[in-house]
This record gives sequence, C-alpha cells and structure tokens, in this order.
Amino acid sequence: MDIRFLAIEGNIGAGKTSLAKMISEEFEARLVLEQFADNPFLPKFYNDPEKYSFPLEMSFLAERYNQLKKGISDLELFSQFTVADYYFIKSLIFAKSTLSDDEYNLYRQFFEIIYGKLPRPDLYVYLHVRPERLLKNIEMRGRDYEKTITKEYLDKIHQGYLNFIKQQADFPILVLDTNDLDFVHNQSDYERIKEVIFQNDYKKGVNTVRL
Repeated sequence: MDIRFLAIEGNIGAGKTSLAKMISEEFEARLVLEQFADNPFLPKFYNDPEKYSFPLEMSFLAERYNQLKKGISDLELFSQFTVADYYFIKSLIFAKSTLSDDEYNLYRQFFEIIYGKLPRPDLYVYLHVRPERLLKNIEMRGRDYEKTITKEYLDKIHQGYLNFIKQQADFPILVLDTNDLDFVHNQSDYERIKEVIFQNDYKKGVNTVRL
C-alpha cells in the first residue's frame, strides 16, 4: 500500500506512541508526536473534569492543529513518509466524552472551521485494547495525573472512536485487535503488525483485523 501519511490512534495506554516511534525509526520516517505532557490543564482536568474540560479541549485543539499544520500540511513534505501518533479527529472524540452538550456544540463549530484545512491520512490505524489492559498499561507507565483515570472513562473514549470509525468513509481505517500482542517487547508481534499495515491494500471505510 502506498502510504505517505500514516496515523496511529487508540485509547489512552494502547501503545500508539510506541508503535509510531518503532515504525518511524525503522523506515526513517518523519515522526509527529502529540505534545501533551506540558499542557497545564491536563492534571487539573483529571482532578476536576467538570471545571477544566473546556479549556483543556480547546488548548488541545489549538496545539494539534498548529502541530499538524506545520508538520504535514505542506504536500512537498509527503516526499518523506510521515507517521503520527494521533489524528486531528481525536479532538472531537475526546471533547464529545468530556464536554457538556452546550460546550460541545460550541467546540464543534471551531473544529469544523479548521478540520477541512488539514490533509487526510493515507491509512488510519486504530489499536483496539480492552479497558482492563489499558489500565494496567497506564499504571505501569506511572504518570501521576493519569492515576484517576477510570474504566468508565476509557469506555466512553473507546465508544467515541467506534462511533467515528463507523461513520468515516473519507480514507481507509484499519482496526487492529492487539489485546493478545506485546509488540513493544516481542519482535515477532511487531513484525505481524507491520505486515498487516504495509502489505495490504485497504479500501476507504472500516477494515478489521484481529492478530
């Protein structure tokens, strides 16, 4: 499959950043990673979601747009393979799960204004992982601000991704069930994922593979 822009997505703790880094290193690809560690609203949001959800989502919206616009919107940059550990639609998915209806309606107006200005991925990969395993992964990486994440919150995020995936027909989407894999520590698992991504042609819409 001819891929110039690969977006790897997934729930919190699914391993999307690790996989993006591995693919980028092997193929000497341009790597676009979401910048979230320095967001001042993130720890505040996990402690008080109702108060800080809107400023958090707006700050992520601006940061993701600026990063993607700078990193991958120039078509000349596609002469080099680019892999990102998120896609802009993530903004809408998380906002739907955290904002009130009125806040979300306002947020979506801002989203729609700028979404059309960004390029679409040649392939969008979604790593499906059960919430129970996600919680273990989150615990293992030990970020203090993630300690309050619940299974219910992860379920809401996952459902948001599924709703988006079911409705999307603009570009190919590959849903990978990676519950039984450890591609970070097991080279053969990584090779299996890589083969599925790069050795097949996927039609626009949803394509599902369980590994």
